[in-house]
Amino acid sequence: MSIRVLIADDNEITRRGLLWIIDTSGDIEVCGQAADGEEAVALAEETRPDVVLLDVRMPRVDGLAALGRLLARPEPPRVLMLTTFHEDEGVRTALRAGAAGFLLKDTPPEALLRAIRDVHGGHAVLGPPVAKRLVDGLARSAPSIGPEEQERLDSLTPRELDVLRLLAVGLTNSAIAAELGTTEGTVKGYVSSVLAKLQTESRVQAARTAYRAGLDRD
Repeated sequence: MSIRVLIADDNEITRRGLLWIIDTSGDIEVCGQAADGEEAVALAEETRPDVVLLDVRMPRVDGLAALGRLLARPEPPRVLMLTTFHEDEGVRTALRAGAAGFLLKDTPPEALLRAIRDVHGGHAVLGPPVAKRLVDGLARSAPSIGPEEQERLDSLTPRELDVLRLLAVGLTNSAIAAELGTTEGTVKGYVSSVLAKLQTESRVQAARTAYRAGLDRD
């Protein structure tokens, strides 16, 4: 069964580009297109998409406002936010509100399709440029790594450190698996182990530790 996607963007050229990319996938289909947040919410009610590609900046009702209304539905879609801007606060607001991911509009086609599949599968997605800015901002505002955190980092195996480095730049489990030449299931196990050993609750928190420890520069 195809993954049903609703595209919401006020730029017609962008909508056409996204439609063209999705049409090449074979396992994803576009069930509707909206030019603003108000139309996106109405179309979601009508078409019941699995995933919504939602632009942050739109007229009438913007993406962040539409996000809340979409997620308030009885069976809410997974929402993948799209933007051309490096808006750190917008990213934080969207993630706190329940967005499944955040990508820049110039994300390569294969990465976009992979992100749609990943969020549909229940995973969170942050495009590498977005993840780096977000986590780097968190790292700058936090104290340097302490002895307890360093001890937790030291408990990671070499392969777990590899996974943490790739996680820190925003790669999804499937992308990490491709990078390391292993299976996605194996990567899921490594990620769970990394989060447990670092005593963190999310990938973003783990990535924050990695940046503060300078692992992104290794």
